[in-house]
Amino acid sequence: MPTAPWQRARGVDAVLNQWRSDPSVRRTIALHERIAPREGDAVPLPDDLAPTLAAALRARGVERLFTHQERAYRAAREGRHTVVATPTASGKSLCYNLPVAQRLALEPGARALYLFPTRALARDQELNLRELLRAAKLPAAAVTYDGDTPADARRAARESASVIVTNPDMLHAGILPHHANWSRLFASLRYVVIDEMHVYAGVFGAHVANVLRRLRRVARFHGADPVFLCASATVGNPEAHARRLLGLPVESVTRSGAPAGPRHLVVVNPPLVNADLGIRASYTRTAVRVAADLVRAEVPTLVFGQSRNAVETMLRYLRDQLTPEGFPEE
Repeated sequence: MPTAPWQRARGVDAVLNQWRSDPSVRRTIALHERIAPREGDAVPLPDDLAPTLAAALRARGVERLFTHQERAYRAAREGRHTVVATPTASGKSLCYNLPVAQRLALEPGARALYLFPTRALARDQELNLRELLRAAKLPAAAVTYDGDTPADARRAARESASVIVTNPDMLHAGILPHHANWSRLFASLRYVVIDEMHVYAGVFGAHVANVLRRLRRVARFHGADPVFLCASATVGNPEAHARRLLGLPVESVTRSGAPAGPRHLVVVNPPLVNADLGIRASYTRTAVRVAADLVRAEVPTLVFGQSRNAVETMLRYLRDQLTPEGFPEE
């Protein structure tokens, strides 16, 4: 019989105690490290920020910038190619959105190109940037240009969008071969943003690196020399990786000024199902087991997978486990 909601242990500590007391779970924990909390380090908003942009930030409750945001802003404004590698939820989006918005405020005809590895992330960031531009009362439009973009929206993007949000595949196949039609973009291209930079590794990374070199050649043909702004939360060698990807010297911003509460880093290795062959249980089922324990303890939980199909499979398994226990499907 499922445990009644008022009888369930709540919180991260309750889950950790449960795992430690269960031998079958305890032996799958390869690492458990406690990370101490960290105070934030912030500085005033830049003096040269456009008044409407500063007002938009303050309306959002942003009275100060974290030090890594201010450093990235300065580097971008001074024309230095930059890579920001700070933890998740440290405000990396503002590291590139702020200099782009500032340039659009000072130069309404300027253009920027944003590259994201997935359509979902591109749509999410497009909405975030649109809200900032609208709040700052800037006459600039951000438009996603990918395989789902209707024909009339594609035409509008080419002719009038200040920021094009796309992915490397679309840049390679849909934009660069037709750069004459995109002359307004390339002639006024000031910034190229590359988020989730760690995705571009191996053979795929080599292809993207060549696409970026084509992008630079096309931009120079049209008279522009854009600044590249890269970001990642999960890359161990950000400067070296960005330098290989871009073929350019870059400034690395790796020290986060964002505050962080106490955290537990727990690495779980799926259990062996065949010790002789070294075969382990499915990582998706192991992730579901961990996530289900956290959900039962009312710990807000995010689950990531290597593909959309893997995430949908894990969601289905979680619903199968938790719905009979009284948890809503949503």
